[in-house]
Amino acid sequence: MTWKNTNAHYGRLSIALHWLMVVLLAATYACIELRGQFAKGTEARALIVQFHFMLGLSVFTLVWLRLLARTLGVTPQIVPAPPVWQTLLATLMHWALYALMIGMPLLGWLILSGQGRTVPFWGLALPPLMGENRDLAGQIQDWHMSFGEWGYWLIGLHALAGIGHHYVRRDNTLVRMLPRRG
Repeated sequence: MTWKNTNAHYGRLSIALHWLMVVLLAATYACIELRGQFAKGTEARALIVQFHFMLGLSVFTLVWLRLLARTLGVTPQIVPAPPVWQTLLATLMHWALYALMIGMPLLGWLILSGQGRTVPFWGLALPPLMGENRDLAGQIQDWHMSFGEWGYWLIGLHALAGIGHHYVRRDNTLVRMLPRRG
């Protein structure tokens, strides 16, 4: 298998980025869900929230590589071809997921910037995107939380569609994104 996409299958780069981002997104969501297990003000809670920031920014970094990889090759064909309405819904879903992977980390970065806090990224302190403005940071945090909830639905529907294509439609949608063996 080549690193570039072909008409029949996604390449190694696209597959690796897809599944790495699945893991990163799951870990990002897990961190924010698990923070409630730790009392406010504790080091453990601060650490898990910091990991949420860093994992989210890792998604933001990798999504650009993923978009570049998408432009470098063809999109493998689905066999048998789905109806036009399904293709349109799939395109809208993919762009909504890309918007989530770009927008959510940016909103998180803006929240920290507006709170006057350091933006951690694996040992680096990223520059603020705006000056301190706690009121605006609170409003952005509300958006971040709402979009995060929508993200659960987008990710779940995306996974369900892949499973539906594989087990109900019996096409190659899911198989195109799985690593080949041998």
